[in-house]
Amino acid sequence: MPIATVNPANGETLRTYEAMGEEELERRLQLAEATFRTYRTTTYAERARLLDRAADLLEEDQADIGRVMTTEMGKPVKQARAEAAKCARAMRWYAEHAAELLADEEPSAADVKDSGAARALVRYRPLGPVLAVMPWNFPLWQVVRFAAPALMAGNVGLLKHASNVPQTALYLEDLFHRAGFTEGCFQTLLIGSGAVDEILRDDRVKAATLTGSEPAGRAVAATAGEMIKKTVLELGGSDPYVVMPSADVDRAARVAVTARVQNNGQSCIAAKRFIVHTDVYDAFTERFVAGMAALKVGDPLEEETEVGPLASEQGRSDLEELVDDARRSGAAVLCGGERPDGPGWYYPPTVISGITREMRIHREEAFGPVATLYRAADLDEAVLIANDSPFGLSSNVWTRDEAEVDRFVRDLEAGGVYVNGMTASHPGFPFGGVKRSGYGRELSGHGIREFCNITTVWHGA
Repeated sequence: MPIATVNPANGETLRTYEAMGEEELERRLQLAEATFRTYRTTTYAERARLLDRAADLLEEDQADIGRVMTTEMGKPVKQARAEAAKCARAMRWYAEHAAELLADEEPSAADVKDSGAARALVRYRPLGPVLAVMPWNFPLWQVVRFAAPALMAGNVGLLKHASNVPQTALYLEDLFHRAGFTEGCFQTLLIGSGAVDEILRDDRVKAATLTGSEPAGRAVAATAGEMIKKTVLELGGSDPYVVMPSADVDRAARVAVTARVQNNGQSCIAAKRFIVHTDVYDAFTERFVAGMAALKVGDPLEEETEVGPLASEQGRSDLEELVDDARRSGAAVLCGGERPDGPGWYYPPTVISGITREMRIHREEAFGPVATLYRAADLDEAVLIANDSPFGLSSNVWTRDEAEVDRFVRDLEAGGVYVNGMTASHPGFPFGGVKRSGYGRELSGHGIREFCNITTVWHGA
């Protein structure tokens, strides 16, 4: 895949870039290693000052970088600006909390005494250069939620971004440099995916994080396993959205529309499978389908647009294949389901019912504005349907019954359970999944500690 900005609203190639050669990659790896030796000794206060400055600059750049993101991957420009603002808030959150999250920990007095120590502690030390392989769907947020904690922990970052968002990738490198971080603290590597394996095998790279597809995750995990390097993987998701009889059905249906089509439906944590109790199935379906059908699809640079194009022509074709397979197998298309005429990689908000286990869309992630509807007879069947997926990223549950909440929290196989609201990432909460959605956690204290050397310090009497 070429490294290029191709406007998904019209298919026009705007800018192309040459991949970095071996000599430049070697220079950057040397620089990362050398920078880490000194950056690791900086104080949390100094790191926080730099990260706060990066947040200030990002807020100043919000409108411009928002347009760049929209032009590169098609999200509505209002959502792009909101993404930039969210990144700035996350930077400030880690600047404020990192010292506390990574403070030395003291074991219990009893354990210290029992070990024969005069004193002991646990210290979190940085690992070194961390390779981040990041996707195009949230081209700022996915990177910042890695970079902010990694930099605050004293690590340095090497970014291999998706090949269709090179301008955003280069902007991020420039942002951290303008903020005052030395050049080797954060570097963008303009390379194809084929170069990732060699970089991950390099001894100077100590760990890796990947957000992306299941095949990409398998490849990185396999190499990292061979090299015995720490990895964090956030892969696909096909999140359930369960609606029970006690729910506020009107609100559940309104939120469901946003939960499905945020970022043009191209979000791992977007709700994708809507599992509705039979007692409220008809009422929910009527409201949900009407809401999906009423969304304004159009030029993502127009302020009123709610759904823009998919990021790539291949992405649209993949989505079409899932819908067509379901339709051939007997599913009913309640709205959408047909590619519009005209330029750009648009696909309409679509709702499908009558899903069976034999359909591909039941097992595969639909990465676009396509929702599947399921009818559940009771709570047990709702849980069964929700867990009948190879993925386990997050989940959404709508009920006012606390006993039902307890059951869902106990039984849903997911990294998150959001009750009476849609899944959203926040720097204060751990983020990640189970099953084929990956392993490890981003964000919160759990995320910042993923790439730390957790060190026991023991002093004899």
